[in-house]
Amino acid sequence: MDGPDLVNLFVGIGLGEVKAKETAKNSNVSANLKNCINAASSVSSVEISKAHGMLLYHIATKIKPQVSMQIPLLSRYVVEGNIDSELRLNAAMDYLISNPLGDVDMKAFEESCGVGIVVTPEQIEQEVEKVIKKHQTELVEKRYRFNVGPLMSEVRNNLKWADGKVIKSEIEIQVLSLLGPKTEEDLAPPPRVEKVVKPKVAKPTSSNKENLEVDSDSASTITELMKKVQFHKPGENFKTDGYVITEKTMDLLKEHLKITGGQVRTRFPPEPNGILHIGHAKAININFGYAAANDGVCFLRYDDTNPEKEEEKFFVGIKDMVEWLGYKPYQITHSSDNFDQLYEWAKVLIKKGLAYVCHQKAEEMKGFNPVPSPWRERPIDESLQLFEDMKNGMFDEGAATLRMKVTLEEGKLDPVAYRIKYVAHHRTGDRWCIYPTYDYTHCLCDSIEQITHSLCTKEFQSRRSSYYWLCNALDIYCPVQWEYGRLNVYYTVVSKRKIAKLITEKIVHDWDDPRLFTLTALRRRGFPPEAINNFCAGMGVTGAQMGVDPQKLEAVVKDTLDVTAPRSMVVLAPLKVTITNFPFEGPTTIEVPDFPKEVQRGSHSVTLDRVIYIDRSDFREVEEKGYRRLTKGQAVGLRYAGLVISLENVKKNASGQVVELEVKCTSSANCQEKPKAFIHWVSNPMFVEVRVYERLFQHQNPEDINEVPGGFLSDINPHSLSVVNAAADKSISGAKVYDKFQFERVGYFSVDSDSTKDKLVFNRTVMLKEDAGKS
Repeated sequence: MDGPDLVNLFVGIGLGEVKAKETAKNSNVSANLKNCINAASSVSSVEISKAHGMLLYHIATKIKPQVSMQIPLLSRYVVEGNIDSELRLNAAMDYLISNPLGDVDMKAFEESCGVGIVVTPEQIEQEVEKVIKKHQTELVEKRYRFNVGPLMSEVRNNLKWADGKVIKSEIEIQVLSLLGPKTEEDLAPPPRVEKVVKPKVAKPTSSNKENLEVDSDSASTITELMKKVQFHKPGENFKTDGYVITEKTMDLLKEHLKITGGQVRTRFPPEPNGILHIGHAKAININFGYAAANDGVCFLRYDDTNPEKEEEKFFVGIKDMVEWLGYKPYQITHSSDNFDQLYEWAKVLIKKGLAYVCHQKAEEMKGFNPVPSPWRERPIDESLQLFEDMKNGMFDEGAATLRMKVTLEEGKLDPVAYRIKYVAHHRTGDRWCIYPTYDYTHCLCDSIEQITHSLCTKEFQSRRSSYYWLCNALDIYCPVQWEYGRLNVYYTVVSKRKIAKLITEKIVHDWDDPRLFTLTALRRRGFPPEAINNFCAGMGVTGAQMGVDPQKLEAVVKDTLDVTAPRSMVVLAPLKVTITNFPFEGPTTIEVPDFPKEVQRGSHSVTLDRVIYIDRSDFREVEEKGYRRLTKGQAVGLRYAGLVISLENVKKNASGQVVELEVKCTSSANCQEKPKAFIHWVSNPMFVEVRVYERLFQHQNPEDINEVPGGFLSDINPHSLSVVNAAADKSISGAKVYDKFQFERVGYFSVDSDSTKDKLVFNRTVMLKEDAGKS
């Protein structure tokens, strides 16, 4: 049946022409609806009414593929009048998806959707009367501003199959009888209530209907966010879209529930061949966060199937970063733990005719239209022997692979399961010279660990069918794969290969260079782990890939440090200032609060002496409009000192550079005119190294050849790092690595690991949002 005929068919059951045309374009829905109509038409002496048509359309759009064979049953019950509402229809479909195999127990089916149960108007009237009486006091008090929605829910709870429209109408009648007609006061607009509106982050939508869209303004922490995500319950794998059900599925799920006790189990499975980056932080938070939010557990599993690129420092670094973000793995496992079982399962596939040894070269298998393998149908015994030969080192690298007979969603044919690599493995040594691929290993390790939710980024959606195919081909427990959009941050690169290139080209120093967005780099720069976690929560859970400006992450970091980082005074560009009429006989001590807005949180002592240092930016020899700090004609206050200084003399060196200011001070209590600004200062300082970081790349997408034709290495910002010798108050002399401070009026800074007992080194974490002319 072609397009116009389908449209006419759909219009014939009551669909509008526009909806009928849209439906005809959707191959799945149109096939389902056509099936519904054929089944309904087979019922003798029953004409399909518009009401029937709407319910048939509901079946066509809502039915799960696992129970699509029950479309004729549902359609017959609709046109015969046994299922006469979406409420009953949804209950019927819920029953079927909960019992996907075998013959339908018709008695239980009919009980589940209320077949034959009639709720009379008298029953509805009596139940509404009970509920109104229960809430009468509040109803009389609030009158027509009372929310009657919960009343409808109460009635529906007691009369499950009652018509919602009839319930609503009866509530309106009884409320009117109780309160009388609306008065002018009832009709007046309600008093305005100020709402706190959370800042929003871009919320892309996903075309993948399986992913629940939880937006960024729905939660402030990862725990809040993951409590709102509605993935399937453990053991109800068969209810999810696309899940493949076999004769053994239900028994395997029962055994799975016995092993896990119905506990949520997730895993974070990184490859130990590089350092984790900001995108991994989202994956860590989703996997560990979902498990924690549901009283479950999360495994840290190293996907160590590529020995030539794996190093011990990466294993250690991954674990450190997971723990730094605040998560403790339930177990630390390795794909290599299962090498023996994986090998045995590969032989099972061969024996079932579902895998074969192939001799095509890697380049011949690339792309989406490669030449089919001439060895695809080779005899099973021959493939078994050749696979054994591969394991025993009788082939050169690249001379043979084991391939699975399955086509991925993206069209890729027969993915490789095993390849030959003559490289020692960090855990198994030289025992193996064949190693399994991700496509083969991932789902099988998930099954072995009884994972309930295999959560991964959207690019793995094309592998979901092979995930299910492989577990079912081996008759083992099959977890459910859920995809979410990956997180990309602009103005950086996270590719392991490209970061390695930046290191070898000496553009950055190492994987933890604070200009990078690896997690070790962010820790070294001073980003608190809770800020990274909250940033991930703020991104929500969507199926769409999203790109984020680093400023959004920095804003969350700033909010966190604002309440956790004690204040200190540090001058990045020191200029000597001598107070000629210093009012004390010698150095004096001032108590300065660590958090000026919360003085009860503690304080530290600073020294004030005749010679102080201010920042060069706080002095202008030539006055400028709008400039509010120290000039020849403009005094300025000293923070916490109770003094206002005015310029007397400017000293310069032979090259004309200002090297010292001489000023006169006045007590701020006696000052006739309040200064426009109060600046920070230090006296008798210690000197520290401060590293000031800017963006490493100049363009938003340095890897995009349209933006950067010369490649990412040509896009380096030459001013991404500057180092200054700063004057700091001695109160920070005992600071330890990763301690964080707000340098007043400057920004947030963290102690770097290059610090020594003789000199502290600080990294600028983020700047303060402060007008250059303000104090």
